[in-house]
Amino acid sequence: MITWLMTVKEIKQHFRDYRTFIFMLGFPIVLMLVLGITLTNAFVTQLELSDIKVLVHDASSGELSQAFDGFEKQLASTGVAFETLKDGEDGRAAVEDNRYTAYVEVTDAGISQYGSSRDTVESGIVQGMLNAFADRYNAAAAVARTDPDKIGQLLAWTDGGSYLKEESIAADRTPGSMDYYAVALTVMVGLWGAMSAGGLLRSEQVRGTGIRLVAAPIRRGEIYVGKVLGNVVSNSLCILAIIFFSKWVFKAYWGAHLPLVIAVLVCEIIMSTSLGIAANELFKNGGGRGVVMLIVQVGSFLGGAYFPVSATGIMGLAAWASPIRWGNSALTQIIYAGQTSSAWSAIGLYLGAALVLLGATAAIRRNREGF
Repeated sequence: MITWLMTVKEIKQHFRDYRTFIFMLGFPIVLMLVLGITLTNAFVTQLELSDIKVLVHDASSGELSQAFDGFEKQLASTGVAFETLKDGEDGRAAVEDNRYTAYVEVTDAGISQYGSSRDTVESGIVQGMLNAFADRYNAAAAVARTDPDKIGQLLAWTDGGSYLKEESIAADRTPGSMDYYAVALTVMVGLWGAMSAGGLLRSEQVRGTGIRLVAAPIRRGEIYVGKVLGNVVSNSLCILAIIFFSKWVFKAYWGAHLPLVIAVLVCEIIMSTSLGIAANELFKNGGGRGVVMLIVQVGSFLGGAYFPVSATGIMGLAAWASPIRWGNSALTQIIYAGQTSSAWSAIGLYLGAALVLLGATAAIRRNREGF
C-alpha cells in the first residue's frame, strides 16, 4: 500500500510541473516536426527522372513499322515521349542542342540510337528499352520462319507486358524522415528519464522530508520502489503520448508490433531511471545531474537521435555504447523488418544495465544513515 501511495504521489508531482509538458512533450514533438520536414530529402532513396523525349525517324515498313508503332504507344504512359522527325530537321543536332534525350532511326536494316552525353542515365534507359524491343522482334522473326501464324501474337504489344519493370532488392519498407525521427526522438526521450530520476531522492533531502520518511514506520524498500515506479510510469505516459501523437498527427509509421515496441521503450525508461539514481549517489552536491546531462547528450549524438550514424568504422563502434543506439537498432528491425527477436536483445541490455546500476546504488546506501 505504501509503495502504491508513493507511486501515485510521484506521478502527480511529475505532471503538476509545467516543465514536464514543455520538456518531455512539447520539445520533442516540435523537434520531430522541424527535423522531419527540413531533412526530408536526406531520406529519399528513389531517383526521380524528368520526362524523356525521344526524336524518331521511322523509315521501316511492314511488320517492323507496326511493331515499333505499338512500342511507342505502350511507352507513352511511362513518361517517355516519342516525337516524329520533321522534314529538314537534323536529329543529331537536336540531341546536341539538348532538346531531346535521344534520336532513333528505324529502318528495315535495323535500329540506330544517338544518345545525349548530358543525360547519360536517361539515354541508358532509352537504350535498354530499344534493346528489349529488338530482342522481342528478333524472337518473333525467328518464330515466323517456322510458324507464321504466331507472329501476330508475339508482336501484340498491348498484352500487358512492359519494357520498364521496377523491383526492389530490399522489399522491406524503409523509413522516411518523419518515420525516422519519430522513433529516434522517442527513444531519446526515454533516456531523459534519467534526469528526472536523479532528483527522486535528492528532492526529499532538499525539502527536509527525507528525515520524516525515515522516522515513519515505513520500510526504505517501499519508499525506493514507489519512487522508481512513479518515475517509470510518468515517463512511460509521456512516451505513449509522443508515439500516438506522431502516429495520428504526423502519420509516422510504427509497424505492426506496437506492444513490443512499447515494451522496449519501457525497459529503456527502467534503465534510465536506474542511471539517474546511481549518478545521484555517486556524485554528490548536484554533480550527478551534470553527469546525466553529459551522458544523455553524448548518447543522443552517437545513438542517431539527430541524424543517422553509420554502423561501420570507429564511429559505429562508439555508437554501440549509447543506450539510444540499442533502442533505435531494435525498433528499426521490429518496425521495418518484422524481426521481433531483436526486441529481446535490447530488453536484455536495458534490464541488465538497470540491475547493475540499482545493485551499485544499493551497495553504496547500505551503510548510510538517513534518507
